[in-house]
Formats: sequence, C-alpha cells, structure tokens
Amino acid sequence: MKRIGVFICRCGTNIAASVDIDVVVKAAGEMPGVVYAGDYGYLCSETGQAMIREAIALQQLHGLVVAACSPHLHETTFRRTAASAGMNPYLAEMANIREHCSWVHRDKQEATAKAAALVRTTAARVAHSRELEAGEISVEPCALVIGGGIAGIQAALDIAEAGYQVDLVERMPSIGGRMAQLDKTFPTLDCSSCILTPRMVEAASHPAINLFTFCEVEKVEGFVGNFSVVLRKKARSVDPGKCTACGLCGEICPVKVKSEFEEGLGLRSAIYTPFPQAVPAIPVLDRASCLCFNGSACGLCLKACPAGALDFEQQDELLEQKYGAIVMATGFNLLNMEGFGELAYGRHLDIITSLQLERLLSPSGPTGGRILKPSSKQPPQSIVFVQCAGSRDKSHSARPYCSKICCMYSAKHALLFKEQYPEAWVYLFYTDICTPGKGLEELYLRVEEKYGVLYLRGRVSRVTPGGDMLLVEGIDTLSGHPVKIETDMVVLAPAITARSDAAEVARLLGISTDNHGFFTEAHPKLRPVETRLAGIFLAGACQGPGNIPETVIQAGAAAAKVIGLLSYDLLVGNPYVSFVNESLCSGCLDCKEVCPYGAIMEKTIEGKIHGKNVKRRVAEVNGILCQGCGSCTVACRPGALNLNGFSAEQLLAEVDAICL
Repeated sequence: MKRIGVFICRCGTNIAASVDIDVVVKAAGEMPGVVYAGDYGYLCSETGQAMIREAIALQQLHGLVVAACSPHLHETTFRRTAASAGMNPYLAEMANIREHCSWVHRDKQEATAKAAALVRTTAARVAHSRELEAGEISVEPCALVIGGGIAGIQAALDIAEAGYQVDLVERMPSIGGRMAQLDKTFPTLDCSSCILTPRMVEAASHPAINLFTFCEVEKVEGFVGNFSVVLRKKARSVDPGKCTACGLCGEICPVKVKSEFEEGLGLRSAIYTPFPQAVPAIPVLDRASCLCFNGSACGLCLKACPAGALDFEQQDELLEQKYGAIVMATGFNLLNMEGFGELAYGRHLDIITSLQLERLLSPSGPTGGRILKPSSKQPPQSIVFVQCAGSRDKSHSARPYCSKICCMYSAKHALLFKEQYPEAWVYLFYTDICTPGKGLEELYLRVEEKYGVLYLRGRVSRVTPGGDMLLVEGIDTLSGHPVKIETDMVVLAPAITARSDAAEVARLLGISTDNHGFFTEAHPKLRPVETRLAGIFLAGACQGPGNIPETVIQAGAAAAKVIGLLSYDLLVGNPYVSFVNESLCSGCLDCKEVCPYGAIMEKTIEGKIHGKNVKRRVAEVNGILCQGCGSCTVACRPGALNLNGFSAEQLLAEVDAICL
C-alpha cells in the first residue's frame, strides 16, 4: 500500500473561515494509506512547498494529496513540488475544498464534512494511481492568426518580429477589420486610418508573414505544437500576380449594390476594392451580384482590364498547413437593431447606428466627412444619441452586459458633431457613464461642459418617425419627468455581440464560448489570453467587448504566449492517454469512430484461442495524438480501454470512498 501524505491549506481565511481545518486534518490522519496529515496557512508559498518536500523525504511518501483551491490554479505548482522531492508528479492530486466547500457553504459543519469527504475520495484515488511518464511532442515553428483586424495584425507582427513564420488569415477581401471603418479614435481623436494603415502595410510586407485574405478556416485537427489546418482560399476572380490595382474594372461595372464597408450608406460595384487603403489593394468579384454569373451578358470589366488580370474560371483553393499555435482574433458584431421596433431602426433613413455615423464622419465615406441626413443629404439641426440600445435592459436580458466602449465613442461623436455644427442641439440618453481609462473622464467632461452636450440619464422608450422629423420619447430618471424631443437624426449605440458564427468556429477548434457567445478564456485573471485547449490563444473583442488599446495589449499578450510555446523544440506531452487491454478487446473499433483526434488505429495481433494460433484485430492508441478526452473508454463495451489517471479502478475507489 502507498504511503500517502495529506496537506490541508488554510488559504488565509478563504478556507479556514468556513472549514474546520483541525477536524479535517484529524479525519485525514485516520484514512487508509495516509501516514501523514498536516496543514499550513498558504501551501502554495515557498515555505508551504518546502514543508511538503520535507515531509515527502522524512515520511518516505509514495503519494500526495493537497486540499486547497482549484487544481486549475495550482495543480502544476504542487506536481512540480512533488517532482523536486523525487516523487513521480502524477502521484500528486488536489482536492478542491475552496470553490467546492468554503465558497459555497454557509454552514461550517456541513462544509467541514464535505471537505473531509473530498480529501477521503482523493486519497482513495491516489492509492490506486500509478506512476506515469509524459512523452515529448515536437513543435511546428509556425503560427496561425485567424482574423485580420487590429488584434490579428498586432499579434502577427509581434510573433513575426520574434523570428517565427505567421499565416494571417482574414475572411474579408482586405485586412483592417472594424478599425478600418472608424474615423477618429478616443480619447485623443487621432486619425484611425493614420494609425492602422501603416500596420496593415507592415503586416503585408513583412517577410515572415503570409497574408491570406478572402480566406476561411475549413478544418482544424491535431493538438498543441502540431495543428493541421485546412484553409479555403476563395476565388477572387482576379489574378493577384497580374492586377495593377488601377480600378478600371470597378469604374466600368454597371452593377451597384450596397457597400458592406459603408454600412449600407454607400454603393459599390460587383467587382470592387472594399476601401481606398485596402491591403491587398486587389479587387474581388462578388459573383452573387455579377451579371455574368447570373445569366446575363456583360463582360465589361474583362474588356476594360489592361493587364488581363480577371479570371472568371478561378476556383476556390484548399491549402493544408501545419502550425504550432493558433491565435483567435475574429472580432465582434454589432447587434442588429431592426428587431427593436420601439427604436424604429430601418423604418426611417435618419435613424442610424454609431458605426454608420463613423462612415459619415470619414473623409473617404459616402458624404466626404460631412454629417448629413441620409434622407435629404441636408445638415441636421439636432441629434439624439441613444446608449445601450438592446443591452443592459431587463426586457432584453439576453445582453445584460455593458459593451464598454459606447459611452466614449458616443462622447467622441457628440464632440465631432458639435465641431461641424456648433449651433446644433445634441442630446445623449445614457444608462450610466463608463469612463475607465486614461484620458476618458477628461473627454467626457470636455464634451459635457465645453461643448454643451445635454446628457439625460434614462431610457428611450420610443422613437416615432414623423415626416422629416423624429420624435424621441423617454424618461429622465434623475428628475423623474418624461422627455419628448423632436430631432433630425437619431444615432443608436448597439450592443457589441459575438460574431454570429462564433459557436460554429468554437466547435471547429474545440474551444468553448460563454453565455453570450464570446470565446472563453482558461482563467479570467491568471490565463486571460489562453483557452482550455493548449496552443490556442485569444486576442481582442472575440473574447468580450474592449477598446483599441486593450485589444492591442491583449494581442501582444497572446503573441508572447505563442512565442514562448514556439521557442521549444519539444513539449512535454499529456500522460493522461488511453491504453488498450488487448486480452479484452473484441476488435469492434467503436472507439475509433468516436475519437475526435484520430488517435485510435487498427492493429493485428497473434494469439491462441482454444489452443489454436489465430490472428485477430484489436485497437491501438497513438499516445502522441491522444488528448485524454475519455470518449473511447465510454464507447468500449468490453471495457478494454482505460485512461491513465482516470482508470476504472481509481474512479470506483473514489465512489466507494465518498459513500463511507
């Protein structure tokens, strides 16, 4: 029988305030196989770890149980402690008595009993554990960055500057993302394009960055250090090697449709370059709008192209690439306001979103930078900004969160509007003012005090179109009085939401999303840019709402993690892999069908049945590919498959122990 040591952490008062540590230590000392039980204020401290190492040596321990906080926080810490004392690190286990006991129980006696039960089950598990050895995994020294907005560009540049190859994949025809649509950035009001465009050009020209625009991720397989990814490079119908970006094809094209980049306020041709600073500056053919692809004769662009760059026979191309790490930087969407009838969006041209206003403010936008009413192209005499449109409202509880940046960009919009029309009236309905960051409070005060923008705390209950004017009704919650404002324009600040395909992308990569559809980080404080799946990292608003500085910081953090990972020639593998008891295996290979990593193969062995030599097939697990998910052990009817660290013997021992 193993000699097991149990160590209980008080965690200051985090655990000790709700759990009677002395009672748990006494109970642990009486458990089968336990030869030492003790406690300490902070076991994760250097002194606490030294205490564990000393006990391992003096008591000649063969197994270790640490009852403390979540193993997500400190399992690696205590396994390293065990290894430094000469113990196999996989004979060390943690019992979570903080999150599972002290933080969820008010009754101290109940919490103490549960803590003792968790320690008992963990000790039973350790008693049936066996020494494991982690294999080694080679690392492909190349990274994939998915998403070509400012987050993806920054992450790609940082990784490339460290000397590693990067493939930057963007589903749109140009990199730049949402930031490319903005006019100025708060709080300094410097030009968005002036900041972004040089970074776009730098990414496109960097020798270590391969740019894949108009391209999507089709398939992801593999694991940390060895991801195999299939990219679908969609047909642009333009040969980039021949195109000179002269723009003649777009000018002569007779088809005009609403421009996605201009948020529907401007038009584009069927063959187009998304915006003037696009990178690459190569047009793309929208086959859904092109007359030639819809049964009509045209071909004007083919005739107009002096370089003969157009290729209507071009097909999508599938590329299979290998990567050591992946950065997700897929950005965000804005909530579609057409579903909110009380705000009348879509029923009047002069009710627009904040992003549409950005395009009106842009010198390259549909109005050349002048804020004009979309209905009449005339200057507005008044404007109403509506914050928290579709969020932070009990009637729209699906989005109870704050989108974080709306207060500041609306303040920026109000300031820029007043600079164009100093005599105009500006009203801003808000729920609360959020100004967390350097220079943000100062911008808000400047807008309110110097520019005379009237801030109204309250919700807009209804916007009613009436000819050339709009009637905005709401409540001023500070005075308790109803408010009615006749205005020329209404600007809605929609909730920032996860991309509509975020759940599909998460399934593709094997990562998770939160209740609102944003990608979930491994730990919000200790591992904010990592996912639960090793080797996949997060950057920018795909994880949640954030401003540009925060996005750039997060992209740099994700890049630093990738650089650290790619710096290894070999990684320590996962010892928690499945193994086959060939004497029980029937060769049905149901396990192979359910394995998401392709880690199970068929093998032929020789043996004797009723004294005769026969050949039969059995399953075999590739320990490098196996990620220890356990799906095969569930699918195996004869019980031939087991999982290291989670064997049937261990799990049944835990069940027996919890029932005592």
